[in-house]
Amino acid sequence: MVYEYLLKTAKAKGSAFLVLMDPDRQSAAEAARMAKQYAAVGVDGILFGTSLLLSDRTDRAIRAIKRNFKKPVIIFPGSAYQVSRHADAILYLSLISGRNASLLIDEQVKAAPMVKQARLEAIPTGYMLVESGRPTAASYMSHSLPIPSDKPDIAKAHALAARYLGMELIYMDAGSGALNPVPDRMITEVFRYAGLPVVVGGGIRTPEQAAQKARAGACAVVVGNALERRGGGQAAEFARAIHYK
Repeated sequence: MVYEYLLKTAKAKGSAFLVLMDPDRQSAAEAARMAKQYAAVGVDGILFGTSLLLSDRTDRAIRAIKRNFKKPVIIFPGSAYQVSRHADAILYLSLISGRNASLLIDEQVKAAPMVKQARLEAIPTGYMLVESGRPTAASYMSHSLPIPSDKPDIAKAHALAARYLGMELIYMDAGSGALNPVPDRMITEVFRYAGLPVVVGGGIRTPEQAAQKARAGACAVVVGNALERRGGGQAAEFARAIHYK
């Protein structure tokens, strides 16, 4: 089970290190090459997805990644169209920070038969967008307002509601290209209050920032753009920072 793997990894290492790969930004060959690099430096899993799917290479890219990366490949979907039987699991997201019914339940209903047919492990996840200093692709495409970064109580209430609804994971996302990552204080308070594992991503540009998120209580830290710009060369530094135990 991928969910149990993430929890065990976080317990053993301090936090799990997940890399976000975008099917719109890498060819299958590029994705395979980067996955080989990530496998060599201790990346614990790959998230695969995008806010706006422009390509048709999702299946090819995931197959190519799996040839070079033996740890979980998890779909991080922007819509019901991003389902692939070649992945190991899917974050079954509900955008609980917004009030757009399409991303609360509609896309999930559309995706459910495909997830079942693909035999993917579905991880029920409360997805929260957090204000990051500027609009991001996720906030634009979701037609929703992010939670203010200085209002941890709002985030705490949403995360607790997710727990009571039966969700098993909270994903707090500042969004791709965020100016500022999710604040450490918000991570700590949400984790302690809701009692659910917390994944954090968006705007994490340096190993030092990643270490702060891990030590604030994140079960997993997600890095994407920072590694894309550097060609994956800094992944080992991020791994050392996130794996603080």
